[in-house]
Amino acid sequence: MLSLLKSVNEVGSQEPKASVVAMDGGQSHAARRNALQPFVDSQVASRVVAAASDLALIIDKDGKILEVSLGEAVEAQAGLSKLVGRNWIDTVTRECTGKVELLLNDAREGRVTKPREINQKADGLPEMPFRFTAIRLDESERVLALGRDLRSISSLQQRMVAAQQAMDVEYGRLRQADTRYRVLFHVSAEGVVVADGASRRILEANPAAASMIGEAAQALQGRTLQELFEKSSAPAVEALLAAAEAGARQADIQAHLDGQTGTEFTVSASLFRQTGASVVLLRFWPTSAGTGPGAARASRMVSMLDAMPDAFVVTGEDRRILTANTAFCEMVQHANENQLIGEPLDRWLGRPGVDLNIMLANLREHGTVRNFATVVRSDFGPPQEGLVTAVAALDGKVPCLGFTIRTVSSRLAAVVPTSSVMPRSVEQLRELVGRVSLKELVRESADLIERLCIEAALDVSGNNRASAAQLLGLSRQGLYSKLRRHGIAEFDS
Repeated sequence: MLSLLKSVNEVGSQEPKASVVAMDGGQSHAARRNALQPFVDSQVASRVVAAASDLALIIDKDGKILEVSLGEAVEAQAGLSKLVGRNWIDTVTRECTGKVELLLNDAREGRVTKPREINQKADGLPEMPFRFTAIRLDESERVLALGRDLRSISSLQQRMVAAQQAMDVEYGRLRQADTRYRVLFHVSAEGVVVADGASRRILEANPAAASMIGEAAQALQGRTLQELFEKSSAPAVEALLAAAEAGARQADIQAHLDGQTGTEFTVSASLFRQTGASVVLLRFWPTSAGTGPGAARASRMVSMLDAMPDAFVVTGEDRRILTANTAFCEMVQHANENQLIGEPLDRWLGRPGVDLNIMLANLREHGTVRNFATVVRSDFGPPQEGLVTAVAALDGKVPCLGFTIRTVSSRLAAVVPTSSVMPRSVEQLRELVGRVSLKELVRESADLIERLCIEAALDVSGNNRASAAQLLGLSRQGLYSKLRRHGIAEFDS
């Protein structure tokens, strides 16, 4: 900033006797500047410029940059030093050109300039934000522009905007989830009551629960869950709530609501945590809704499925078990159905990642699968060969898949060929898939095809080996070698 320091010293030397000037409210900016000039030398001016800016520009009356001074914050940006000789207005972004013009005009007219944020461009550098102020240096209308680097502030602003946008998205997601919960809560045909897990006092009840109990939903708030049921049902309800708090799987119970002696209700309870506190979700619906000829038929069918000797299991589309009969529990060596509900069927049925994928693909395409050969595993015993028949019911309210499983170890073991007996049909090869490696299957398939071709050539040629070798494109010695290897009876004769 040699030109700056020189101009400051020259102006200061013209008025050496000016020591104190009264600075009243009407004094001009030029007068205040002239009052300080005797006390400013080149070192002081250099320190002032360095302290006041990260980027200092001297601009002539035509707007051209005469000199550039870089502070410590931007001295590594070599591209900024190449601004000398260019019009300042051409080195800023398009939206900042008006700010540059206003800044220079205010400085040349001797007014105190308002700080303006300007995006500075330089060759080989991204845009850099600065806050510029400007000072007129002398009568030649040269202007000193002092800029403060705003990159750190800009980065913080961008991070704040990103955080605000993320909060808005999350808040919108929570609002949508709350709306869905409210809609489901109010339109549910089941009675649903939400209660505090510690005190068991009701926090909220849906309209269906209020209608079944015969009171307004607001009147139920503050009452305990035990007060909703008759005294005869209190022990069963208490056991249900205790099991829910312990995290154990508990079957639904039958109970009577207070004042509804003639109607039996099925009650289910579950526990979840919210803001560090446990909350009980209690659901109940009239058991009598499942009566009549259709319900009796369904009940008989369920009883038969549970008593049948073949294993039967129902899963959702995600392969997780919804229900299973006693035979399946025995097959996988578990005590009861509650230990299986929610577990993936892959844990016990089929070769991992193979059999169930094939069955599900066929179920989605055809709706049924019959006599699919697979493997049944248990938690403690060895795996067994099994046959699976499956059906898909995907058009109901709850899409599900049903599997009937029968172990047939002795039957399948009889059809599996040993290593010394070559398979004689394609069906035998199909049954080997999953039991032997692909390399062995390909080798045995090639042997089967080679033997069938040799036998066909011998039949066509009337057992003439020379003609058969010609038909197969083999030499006679090559044909004899293959006849010997396959042990074909015609070779012995």
